Amino acid sequence: MDMWTVVDELVGEAERLIRDRVWVLTPGDRAVAAKAAADLDAAVRTSQAQQALPEVDRLAHLREALAVVAIALAHVHGRLAWFLGAAATTLTPVLHWRALPDEDGPTFGAVAPTPAQYTEAEDVVRRLQSALAAIGTA
Repeated sequence: MDMWTVVDELVGEAERLIRDRVWVLTPGDRAVAAKAAADLDAAVRTSQAQQALPEVDRLAHLREALAVVAIALAHVHGRLAWFLGAAATTLTPVLHWRALPDEDGPTFGAVAPTPAQYTEAEDVVRRLQSALAAIGTA
């Protein structure tokens, strides 16, 4: 399953749990979600802005987004932690990507992503950002 499908299902589940009041957000959940949303927005901007960057910068921004999710995860428990953990897991392919040529040396298993993979991962980050912003204001 691709990253977009996984995160879309993840966000849909979160929205249902909140709507059905199975997941009752705490003020702490809202604060962490709002900060993560702002930090994700700063890490991965608009599609046009990202596509204008060199691949090495696009990859750096995606890794920064993954770090934002991991840091937010470190500050929560319960459903928000589970949501953020699943989001981080969805983004883990980014950890195996490289933007630099291998120059005939070992890459520790890193692979060069396609332009479509960069775009998909950036769209996933934007979807997470939107969901976390909504959680932060719920």
